[in-house]
Amino acid sequence: MTDFLSPPQTIWIAVALAAAATYIWRAIGVMVSGRMRVDGPAFAWVSYVAYGLLAALVSRMIVLPVGPSLQAVPLSIRLGCAALGLLAYALTKRNVSVGVSVGAGLLGLYAGVQPF
Repeated sequence: MTDFLSPPQTIWIAVALAAAATYIWRAIGVMVSGRMRVDGPAFAWVSYVAYGLLAALVSRMIVLPVGPSLQAVPLSIRLGCAALGLLAYALTKRNVSVGVSVGAGLLGLYAGVQPF
């Protein structure tokens, strides 16, 4: 029995289908966005869901880290670095770059002090 498609052809067909599926949804988004009010309830809901997903992912990274380097850092240190990053974010009038830099920098300092 012969194969209908060789493996390289199958890969390119899969990539083309994935790209088509992605661009179809992007095109629908472009068409709908022109009619959507920025201050409307649908836009607010999308914003809330996006923030909720981001908060869930960050929380998961702190509480259940993946990878040996972050797993080696105790939970209390991870929570402390996150809290100090959040404090820096609040004190700098919601500057995300400062908050992330402080949190990541403190984790980096801890990793530099501790022998692994």
